[in-house]
Amino acid sequence: MTSTQETPEHRGTAIVGSAYYPVLVAVFTALVIISNVTATKGVAFGPIITDGGFIVFPLTYVIGDVLSEVYGFKAARRAIFLGFSMNALAALAFWVTIYLPAADFYTNQEHFENVVGAYTQLIVAGLAGFIVGQTINAWVVVAIKERTKEKHLWARLIGSTFAGQLGDTLVFCAIAAGAIGISTFGDFVTYTALGWVYKTAVEVIMLPITYRVIAAIKRREPTYQVAV
Repeated sequence: MTSTQETPEHRGTAIVGSAYYPVLVAVFTALVIISNVTATKGVAFGPIITDGGFIVFPLTYVIGDVLSEVYGFKAARRAIFLGFSMNALAALAFWVTIYLPAADFYTNQEHFENVVGAYTQLIVAGLAGFIVGQTINAWVVVAIKERTKEKHLWARLIGSTFAGQLGDTLVFCAIAAGAIGISTFGDFVTYTALGWVYKTAVEVIMLPITYRVIAAIKRREPTYQVAV
């Protein structure tokens, strides 16, 4: 039986075999990889400590909300595992590249090793934090939807963001802080708190766009069944 003949996990979701699901998963995966690469650099805006992942990482939760709302928990979880499988493959490719013989004109071997080392630790941090955070995020979206059906989308999106980002940020920062050079408890607290507040705020600001994307996909997704 093909994926297009699957039965949705419950009313209120669409089948993952549509044209929209793989596009969302592809964007989701790319954002995860980009975030982990850019997160290898610690960034300071005066007393504010963060990393380069702040640029696009919050968008992964926007995509995660769309996947959870339209396709359900299992489909969102599949995207999470796929995203980090590709991250693991990227880390493996980087490490293999380190041990390849360098050309005579290549003078950045040490710098490349430093970036790859930090990236690998961030992969571990990201895998742990993102699986925790995105799983909480997806579960909260689906759990609230079972009670509210198609109403109160804002409650599902904000509630899932608040809980998911908290779990993600705590786990990620605890592992990643050392990789970007954070060594004091004060800097760690600032790094963790800022990450949670910033990522949550971005998702709240993005709510109008998230609403429109979800509505558009629901209208165009032929297998979507309205929750009643």
